[in-house]
Amino acid sequence: MISAAERHVMDVLWDKSPATAEQIADVLCPVHDWAPATIKTLLNRLLNKGAIEANRIGRKFHYRPIKTRDAYVEEESQGFLDRVFNGDVSAMVSHFSTSKRLNPDDLAALKAMIARLEKDG
Repeated sequence: MISAAERHVMDVLWDKSPATAEQIADVLCPVHDWAPATIKTLLNRLLNKGAIEANRIGRKFHYRPIKTRDAYVEEESQGFLDRVFNGDVSAMVSHFSTSKRLNPDDLAALKAMIARLEKDG
């Protein structure tokens, strides 16, 4: 499982890859008030998790994601659904609809998705 902080690093790599630790730090350190050492720690964690790979070019490592953004979203979505709603999609939709978190645009999008799913079988 990728932590929230690691996800920020992955976002940079999904958007611009390969990238060095310094390039990633240039993007993330000003936004999150992190030190460059924090970026290196996060990169090492992601390497250990098998989410990224590193290739040494000259004196620097260049990092690239192994896991795609779509694969990450799929895993996280399923994990959330399993942890919070015991894998029950209808319970999740029911929760969000009864807690007033769905606006008219959300409802229209859900109806369109259901119609598309019914059409595609």
